[in-house]
Amino acid sequence: MTQTQTSPADVLASFGPGVGLCGDIHPFANGKKDTPLAERLAENPLLMAPMAGVTDSAYRMMARAGGADCAYSEMVSCAGLHYGGNGSWELTECAEGEPDLAVQLFGTRPELFREAAEGVAERLGTRLVLIDINMACPVPKVTKKGEGAALMETPELAESLVSACVEALAPYGVPVTVKIRRGRRDGRELAPEFARRMEAAGAQAVAVHGRYATQFYHGEADWETVRRVADAVQIPVIGSGDVRDAREAVRMLSETGARAVMVARGSYGNPWVFRQAKDILAGMEPLTPGLVTRIEAFECHMRLLAATGAHLKRGRSLANWYLKGMPEAAFWRGEANKCTTLEEFLRVSARIKEAMAEAEDHGFEIR
Repeated sequence: MTQTQTSPADVLASFGPGVGLCGDIHPFANGKKDTPLAERLAENPLLMAPMAGVTDSAYRMMARAGGADCAYSEMVSCAGLHYGGNGSWELTECAEGEPDLAVQLFGTRPELFREAAEGVAERLGTRLVLIDINMACPVPKVTKKGEGAALMETPELAESLVSACVEALAPYGVPVTVKIRRGRRDGRELAPEFARRMEAAGAQAVAVHGRYATQFYHGEADWETVRRVADAVQIPVIGSGDVRDAREAVRMLSETGARAVMVARGSYGNPWVFRQAKDILAGMEPLTPGLVTRIEAFECHMRLLAATGAHLKRGRSLANWYLKGMPEAAFWRGEANKCTTLEEFLRVSARIKEAMAEAEDHGFEIR
């Protein structure tokens, strides 16, 4: 097999099964779009969260191949779509071999949400799982415009955004969901009442991150917030925040009343986290990939980046994640940070495997 492939689907089929990933991704809920979203989430509760600068096509395909039931785009600006930015539209596209996608939008103007929702639905067709509205992003350059988590302090505007999307997507049968935080400002919990208002506006599910926006990602996420929101609404609640591994994903489902769970940073360098959670839910002991398997999964991920046309400098972040906890990790991260091409990344990974083999020859156990 050559180092480059003609398509992302070829890459995944060729290299995925060897590292414990599925070589052929199945659509969300087996493509049962006529089934209510609540039922689909109940049966397919493990979701790969939207992450800005992270969840490109290659990342989504790795997560889906690792057992994620659904994967989200990076958050996409409605204004960016309106003013014709090709980069914004590219964020909403599926790669070959990627069966479907949940697209997350952000902004503040109902007319642009309506336009964006219709445009995404036209482009993706049956591959569009849902439109999610970001009301959780804590980044100041977003909130200072009244977007993201700032919308939690303007519930009437937030309702109008949901209503605009619901109306626009009704002919396509595509559900609208929202992602929120505990509240915008520390100590002022808004989530339960805000979620009720989003439900009344037509949202079919709400994802809840148990931190205030002012916390960013510091401190502990309050999972009791997820429970309070689940008690406040009839629509499904998706739990988010501090789901760092498969056992925490299962615990989120069992302890909070959430019907589904978003895994974000817990998937860094660990696309298997979703399959591991499914194994735990099925009463089985999850398999843990060894170090060599993790290196080869990194190679697969890099090949997917190349096949999808992504900027290969993203591989530097991937190397940090896949190499975490390995012998001489700092040195190898430094080597990866010098790479700019697929061939250079693959040469570094080959050197890592050679070093592991030499260590085993000298009596060191490499798992």
